[in-house]
Amino acid sequence: VDVLEVPGIGSFNATMINAGIPTIFINAEDLGYTGTELQDDINSDNAALAKFETIRAYGAVRMGLISHIDEAVARQHTPKIAFVAKPKAYVSSSGKTVNADEIDLLVRALSMGKLHHAMMGTAAVAIGTAAAIPGTLVNLAASGGDTHKTIDAVRFGHPSGTLRVGAEANLVNGEWTVVKAIMSRSARVLMEGFVRVPAA
Repeated sequence: VDVLEVPGIGSFNATMINAGIPTIFINAEDLGYTGTELQDDINSDNAALAKFETIRAYGAVRMGLISHIDEAVARQHTPKIAFVAKPKAYVSSSGKTVNADEIDLLVRALSMGKLHHAMMGTAAVAIGTAAAIPGTLVNLAASGGDTHKTIDAVRFGHPSGTLRVGAEANLVNGEWTVVKAIMSRSARVLMEGFVRVPAA
């Protein structure tokens, strides 16, 4: 966890990680959120979107992805910014209730300046990896604050439901190295129908 200074907005505890895709994780409560927000809660709030973009820009500089915050405009795809919270019940965008005991933590992520309707696959890898490293904000949210607990897999709640991810990370010469990342993907029926084939 590092302290990310964002002039005009404040200072935030942040976990900045490059696994799957460069991602900045911040505690939801530090941003005034609960972690149960859906798309309209964020995407209809221009002030909130501007705040997230400013935090993202300063985070990009801190991560060494850009040299000045002005360059963030031309680099919308990375880093991603996400906020995390301990598990609590919420109603997903599909109307289904996600109970607190079904998940290990809550995560909401922004992509290309908007809150994502679910979770990007690359950011899911970052979540699984951060959960596997003791002391990250993702790990602390999932472990109930245990700063020494290593977590092999987590199930997190996102705006449209839940997803299970995992990772294996090793501490080598003082640096964390990811040796494996695991994720699940949902599937759905795309089409059903009948095709008439002539007998002859």
